[in-house]
Amino acid sequence: MERDLYLKQLLSRMGNGLIKVITGIRRCGKSYLVFTLFRNHLLKECNIPPERIITLALDDDTNSKLRNPLRLGEYLRKHITNGSERFYVLIDEIQYCYRVKNASIDEKLVAPEDRDSLFITFYDVLNGLLRLENVDVYVTGSNSKMLSDDIKTIFRGRGDEIRIHPFSFSEYLACVQGDKLDAWEDYMTYGGMPLAVLEKNTARRRSYLAGLYEEVYLKDLVERNSIRNLQLLESLLDTLSSSIGSLTNPTRLANTINSITGQKDTTANTVEQYIRYLMQAFLFGKAKRYDIKGKKYLETPYKLYSEDVGVRNARLNWRQQERTHLMENIIYNELVRLGYAVDVGIVNVETRKDGVRETRQHEIDFVINQGFERIYIQSAFAMETEEKRDSELLPFRHCRDSFLKVIVSGGNEKLWKDEEGVAHIGILPFLLDASTVLPPP
Repeated sequence: MERDLYLKQLLSRMGNGLIKVITGIRRCGKSYLVFTLFRNHLLKECNIPPERIITLALDDDTNSKLRNPLRLGEYLRKHITNGSERFYVLIDEIQYCYRVKNASIDEKLVAPEDRDSLFITFYDVLNGLLRLENVDVYVTGSNSKMLSDDIKTIFRGRGDEIRIHPFSFSEYLACVQGDKLDAWEDYMTYGGMPLAVLEKNTARRRSYLAGLYEEVYLKDLVERNSIRNLQLLESLLDTLSSSIGSLTNPTRLANTINSITGQKDTTANTVEQYIRYLMQAFLFGKAKRYDIKGKKYLETPYKLYSEDVGVRNARLNWRQQERTHLMENIIYNELVRLGYAVDVGIVNVETRKDGVRETRQHEIDFVINQGFERIYIQSAFAMETEEKRDSELLPFRHCRDSFLKVIVSGGNEKLWKDEEGVAHIGILPFLLDASTVLPPP
């Protein structure tokens, strides 16, 4: 797989003076992107000699000595020479580099609030490399040790995050080839985790996806956040997986979990904190509600979507595979992958019945705000009746603006516009080339 979208992002950031940090859910292909695709591009397209591309996999036991940041810094500087020629440093699993005491500092003179300064970490090594004008740095890291929040706080403006995702449907189809409709059915079931896509045996594919939660994601979450209540975490994962694309809030989730487990001690604050952990680990994405007429955000309720529908389906042991919800989840993931900021739209519609005025809220599945422009998108798996069509169009009609409005339906329908100016397109052409209907983010 070429993964052109992400490779182009890496290439566009070459030599920008920042540490490129590649993030994403575990096992989505971060290492392959950097150490195979990007490295091959440097060698073949940029004609960079191999000796000027320094690659290190710190999870490899042969590099265990370099997990000491002092030795890591010495090793890198030994292989970087002065001059105008640029060196490229590619480090995989940087979180394996532990911190060590700084022997040159008198611990007695350090105030309690400055205790972190007693240690030398990989952040110090990477930030030191930035002072060398002929060095370009790229690192990947595990979600259990280094997340987006760390990049923002610890690198303090020196880190440039590049978020990657599991295979999109277009990448999936390019990999498996064959009939589009058959591929779509498989994609809705097994998702786009690279090793699952490459595995042809159905039983092994299912086993791999199920094992990701048990052997990778849960262990990461527990280790990273020192979680003790594993039952709560697992109940929350099951509940969120069962309700992708449904409006929810921490209080409602806490009540549901208490009902399922027969306990009464799960609080909304705890659930909210656990949801934050899940989002930091890229397992779920959030879409907040946006009041279109009021032009403001509403904090709750909100929607949560799974990063990969195959992982979600495996979590539920392949039950609850509702196509309407899966398609909506996949559209959300595609919009995020393309770089859009995605919200849920709310439109208040006033009606009169028997002389009584009534206001109801109607939902637009996705709203994309781009400066002064806006895009509305409805996910409608099937519009078999006029009543269903009117239901999808109703919130559009009450927006009362001229922004782009799109309905994505199930199937292979080519792009067309109705008499109201609403664009209609099938899910397959939308996922294979969203640029036919959407402007670039």
